[in-house]
Amino acid sequence: MPRNSKKVPSRSDRGVRRRIPKWVLHAQTDALPNERYFLRSIGRAVDVLNAFDGERPQSLKELNAQTKLPESTLFRVLLTLERCGYLNQEVDGTYQLVPKLLAGWKMERANALRDKARPELERLFNKLNETASLAYLFDDGIHVLDCVESFHEIRISNKIGRVLPPHCSAMGKVIAAFQDGARIDRLLEVYGLIPRTEHTIIDRYRLFKEFETIRESGIGYDREESVVGGLCISAAIQPDGLPVLAAISVSTPLVRMNSAREQEARFAVREAADCIAKGLVNNSP
Repeated sequence: MPRNSKKVPSRSDRGVRRRIPKWVLHAQTDALPNERYFLRSIGRAVDVLNAFDGERPQSLKELNAQTKLPESTLFRVLLTLERCGYLNQEVDGTYQLVPKLLAGWKMERANALRDKARPELERLFNKLNETASLAYLFDDGIHVLDCVESFHEIRISNKIGRVLPPHCSAMGKVIAAFQDGARIDRLLEVYGLIPRTEHTIIDRYRLFKEFETIRESGIGYDREESVVGGLCISAAIQPDGLPVLAAISVSTPLVRMNSAREQEARFAVREAADCIAKGLVNNSP
């Protein structure tokens, strides 16, 4: 090879030059790029999906009232979403999100609730210095969504993600009490009326009578029904116009409880639940 010859840089040495599409350059200088490149057909489809509350199917008339789309346009959007696997049409003609969307929707709603409820959960813990917990209803299971544990050496513990029995835990009973009859039956069937202690209610008649009391007061108790020596007081989170899907509670060993402190705990739990519910009404998750 000649001494003065130079090596020609390869493509990898020079790097790869990629041409930037002209529409990107225009979009960077466009005052309203979102308006210019927004696809209205996709926007309509997203509006329709967002009209579902994740709980009950929606009819064409209900969706029309929410989206304000012409019925002919709405019908085409619904048909497209159904054929693409994002909606199911029920036998009565109503529509519902498919399970893969429902699962994500419910998790997003639960996470939004957890974030809004966290300050009240911490306030409840600081006021009583006992374990404070938040639970949420996912399909046919009631799960612990958040928890702030007491620093006492003797305490009632809780774990995020734990499935709560609907018949012998305070939050489980409170959430179950506000569901319709069919869903209560499913909750009890999935978990079973299994005795945890000698105080566990395993008689359906007694349990449903307690559910009636809970619906009247919004408060539920677990007096050694799931853990011997433990007391849990729970309040339903009842936002106006929205279903009851969550509850908040405080748990303590009975050795630190007396009638005056129990009344204080009951009031504090009820107050925390009401504050969370008001926040959900103002800006539902």
